[in-house]
Amino acid sequence: MSATVGNLAVTVEALREQIRRLQAAPRTYLAALRTGVEAFDALLPGGGLPLGQVVELWGERASGRTSLALRAVAAAHREGRLCAYVDGSGELYPPAAMAAGVDASRLLIVRPRTVEQLAWSAVQLVRSGAFACVVLDLTRAPPGAVRGEAGVRLSPAEGKRLVDAAARGGTLLLLLTAPEAPADGLLRLRTEPRGAQGLSVEVVRSRQGGLGSQALVPWRSLYPELAEEECPWGAELPPGVPMTVPELPRETAPREGHRGILGQRPGRDAPLPSLRPHLDAGPALH
Repeated sequence: MSATVGNLAVTVEALREQIRRLQAAPRTYLAALRTGVEAFDALLPGGGLPLGQVVELWGERASGRTSLALRAVAAAHREGRLCAYVDGSGELYPPAAMAAGVDASRLLIVRPRTVEQLAWSAVQLVRSGAFACVVLDLTRAPPGAVRGEAGVRLSPAEGKRLVDAAARGGTLLLLLTAPEAPADGLLRLRTEPRGAQGLSVEVVRSRQGGLGSQALVPWRSLYPELAEEECPWGAELPPGVPMTVPELPRETAPREGHRGILGQRPGRDAPLPSLRPHLDAGPALH
């Protein structure tokens, strides 16, 4: 009996020592995602895209909104975090995303089949706390959806659920929206192409000030492979091909107060299943 008690005491003391070492170790907390695009990061309150909030990239087609979103995803991947992309338009091109620095093994791509599944899918991903950044593309309705090709406008209830989910999960939610269908992001950034000079980013909505602030982002800061003053949209991008993905299971009951999977930080270090077989298949993704 005494031997058992002695072994238990040794085990408890060993656990205490491990806890003390973990508490004393230096920690890094990711409060904002810095994309590495200096002109863009300098425009943002806090010098980066804030986690736990909804940020809207609002602009015309080919205005650079998707490129900025991919830079944010790549920044999260450099921190060892996971990301998700709800590809409402069905136009995400994985090879181009990887060229922007995205790690395919840490990116979950979800392509809902209906408009109604767009916000629902994003809420589940954001609220889980498993992802540091979730991108929701609302620029067009899913291929084959009942609605037309115009931008998808969220209802007030959907917008509130997304804001609450981002705050609860500590996740950055990036909304990509069209001019005719703005969303309800706490921070709205309007993107406009400026020819060979680059793209203009303007703060048109913010609860932290800075309204009207603008920055000119050179194309080469987003696409280093471009020649001086070369515009990336010199040729039309190839159209996307729909990809079927498993639907996320619906929750039977809301998990109030839930903050991440098993209390882990957003975008924990576990890798996602490899997308390499799909990329090698070619037309399966594009």
